[in-house]
Amino acid sequence: MPDEVLILIDQQKAMEHPLWGPRNNRQAEANILRLLEAWRRRGKPVVHVKHDSTDPNSPFRPGQEGNEFLPLTAPLPGEVVVAKKVHSALIGTGLTERLEQMGRPPLVICGVQLANSVEATVRVAANLGFAVRLPGDACWSCDKRDLTGRLWPAEDVHQLTLALLDGEYASVTTTDQILASL
Repeated sequence: MPDEVLILIDQQKAMEHPLWGPRNNRQAEANILRLLEAWRRRGKPVVHVKHDSTDPNSPFRPGQEGNEFLPLTAPLPGEVVVAKKVHSALIGTGLTERLEQMGRPPLVICGVQLANSVEATVRVAANLGFAVRLPGDACWSCDKRDLTGRLWPAEDVHQLTLALLDGEYASVTTTDQILASL
């Protein structure tokens, strides 16, 4: 069986922009780093996904500081970097084909935002037949207002998204459980 691939979603400076509003899980970045360091020590494959927004008002738009990787988890020379223009890292990026060439490895997907690009990538990966582990503590979410006007706290958004993905689309787990299984 091919090595499990670690996929880091949107670890870019744009995620520090105040427009996202209140967030949960302040330990997410530290947990992402723990996973990344473990993969690097073992020489396992890592994919860094960056969002290259086509929206002129987006902090993710190329050519501005928000598009840059966060220094803590920035790619090292030789690590794969995939640029996406939509929510899922598996649409229009060549990543699906790369994973096919690697023998359809199992995936560990983490990053931000859980209820956006992480969720979109997990769902597409599962629909394509990939086994996915999702460490809920290596992701974070933001407050979200629904169509009735109710404001849902980030932690509620996070836990509901994990519950919706668990079992059918991914095996929701923790960073510690993943590290213990390596």
